[in-house]
Amino acid sequence: MMVELVEPEGELWSGQAEMVIARTVDGEIGLMSNHAPLIGLLYEGSMVQIRPDGNGADIFAAVTGGFLSMANNRVSILARQAQLGRDVDPAVAQAALDQAIRDAGAAANAPEEPANIRYYRALLRAAAGQGS
Repeated sequence: MMVELVEPEGELWSGQAEMVIARTVDGEIGLMSNHAPLIGLLYEGSMVQIRPDGNGADIFAAVTGGFLSMANNRVSILARQAQLGRDVDPAVAQAALDQAIRDAGAAANAPEEPANIRYYRALLRAAAGQGS
């Protein structure tokens, strides 16, 4: 099946794949060829895994919302923001995660504190970098 992963700035990855695994607001879903048509909302701050055809390594991407659709053996993943795991610099991701942890700890009593959002995004990017 054909898979494309895009964000507003452009296409991050496209190609033939055996399977796509994504977390939607309704739960985790695995898509393979000939899956029934669907549209799903991507869970905010989750990981998408693409298993390319052949012996290639799985593609991991950190996504911050968006949606995916499946129809006619074509999967479109339209992310609000996304970063491929192979593009994550582990040292930079770890430094951002460490800073986000410090910021979140300092703001633990503040509801809806943006530091908590930075923490989860940094954690997600660090995980995406380890997956690839």
